[in-house]
Amino acid sequence: MRVVVTGGAGFLGSHLCERLLHEGHEVTCYDSLLTGSLSNIDHLVANPAFEFFNYDVTNYLRVDGRVDFVMHLASPASPVDYAMHPIHTLKVGALGTLNCLGLAKAKGAGFFISSTSEVYGDPLVHPQPETYWGNVNPIGPRGVYDEAKRFAEAMAFAYHRTWDVPIRVVRIFNTHGPRMRRRDGRAVPTFIDQCLAGRPITVHGDGNQTRSLCYVDDLIEGFIRLLAYDGPAMPVNIGNPGEATVLQIAQIIKRTMNSDSEIVFEPRPIDDPQNRQPDLTRARELLGWEPQVTLENGLRRTVEWCVENWNQP
Repeated sequence: MRVVVTGGAGFLGSHLCERLLHEGHEVTCYDSLLTGSLSNIDHLVANPAFEFFNYDVTNYLRVDGRVDFVMHLASPASPVDYAMHPIHTLKVGALGTLNCLGLAKAKGAGFFISSTSEVYGDPLVHPQPETYWGNVNPIGPRGVYDEAKRFAEAMAFAYHRTWDVPIRVVRIFNTHGPRMRRRDGRAVPTFIDQCLAGRPITVHGDGNQTRSLCYVDDLIEGFIRLLAYDGPAMPVNIGNPGEATVLQIAQIIKRTMNSDSEIVFEPRPIDDPQNRQPDLTRARELLGWEPQVTLENGLRRTVEWCVENWNQP
C-alpha cells in the first residue's frame, strides 16, 4: 500500500513509519515539526519508499498519486505540549482531521485516527471499555486535547456513515520507548531526565494514581493489526492492562538507573486522572492482540535508549 502518515516525525509516528516500511509499504510522511523531530526519521530518508514533507495538516492537504490509507497521528500529545499550544491542539484535532478525511474520501482510501485514553477523562469506570462515554471537563486545561480527540472520533464516524469512508479508530493508552522527548512533561521521560541530572524525582500527589504503560513496539503491532482489520467500524483500546502507581514507576526507574535521586511529592495538576487501565477485550477478540513486553523490561529498554541518546547535563 501507499500510506500517508501525519505526525510521522513524532515519537509514535516515526515508529509507525519504520514498521510500515518494514512491511513493504510506501510511506508519505507529513509533520510540521512542532513537537516532532527530523532526528526521529533520519534513518528512513534514504529509503526510496519513504518521502517527507514539512507541512502543517491544519492547512489544505493535497497528495499527488494514489493513496491507500491515511493514518492521522498529528497532534501535540503531552500536557506540556497542549498547555503551550492549546489552539493548535484543537485545530489539528478538528481541521487536521477534516483535511485528512477529505483526502481519504477523494482518494477512495481508508482512514486511521489515533485517538487516546484521554477521551475517558478522569474515568468513573475501571478498567475503561470502549463503550464508556467518559468523564471529561470540556473547559479545563486538558480539555483542548480531550475534546479535540473526541471531536476527531465523531468526525471520522460521520464520514464513515455519510460517505462510507473505511475507518479505524485506536484509543492509545500511556506508551513509552525510544525516541521519547527528554522534557515533554510525561512521567517516564521526566523521571529518567531527573535521574540523569541527579535532581529529585517529582511525583504528583501521593503517587497512588495509576497508569498502564505500553511499550512502543507492542503498540505499533496493535496499529498494524487494526490497519488490517476489515470488520465493523468501532474504537479499539490499545495499551497495557498491567496497572502500576506513578510512585511504583518512579521507583522502578530509580532502581533501573541505580540513581541516588530522592523522590519528592508535588501537587497534582488540574484534572489529572486518578486511574488509567484499558479493557482489552475488544483488542483480543478482534485483533488477537495483547502486549508482550513487561513493564520492567520496557522501562529498562527505554532507560537504555535515553542514556545513550540524550545529551548528558
